[in-house]
Amino acid sequence: EVQLQASGGGLVQAGGSLRLSCAASGFTFTDYGIGWFRQAPRKDREGISYIDRSDRSTHYADSVKDRFTVSSDNAKNTVYLQMNDLRPEDTAVYYCARWYGPGWYTYDYWGQGTQVTVSS
Repeated sequence: EVQLQASGGGLVQAGGSLRLSCAASGFTFTDYGIGWFRQAPRKDREGISYIDRSDRSTHYADSVKDRFTVSSDNAKNTVYLQMNDLRPEDTAVYYCARWYGPGWYTYDYWGQGTQVTVSS
C-alpha cells in the first residue's frame, strides 16, 4: 500500500522559514518522482515542486522559485521541502505526492497534508 505522510507544517510569520518532510512507503522510492502540491481555501490545487522520475532533476513553480528547495534522502525514502521567505499567500495545506511522469499534474498518490499558515 502506497503511503505518504507529510509533517512539519505550522504557523510562521511572514519572512520566516519552515521545513516540511514526507515519509514514503509501499513503493520503490527511486522508481518514481516525488514532490509537493498545495491547496488554499477557494483556490485551485497548485503543484509547486517535484523531483523528476527519470533524471531526478528538480522543478519549481514560478510562485515559489528561489524561495523553496526540494530534496530527498533516498536511504530514508523521505522528501523535504525547505521553505524560506514565506509569504501570507503561501498559506495552504501542503501535500506530498508520488509523481509518475513529468509535468505539474502527473501524480497518482498523496497523503493527508500538513497545514502551513503564514501571518502578515
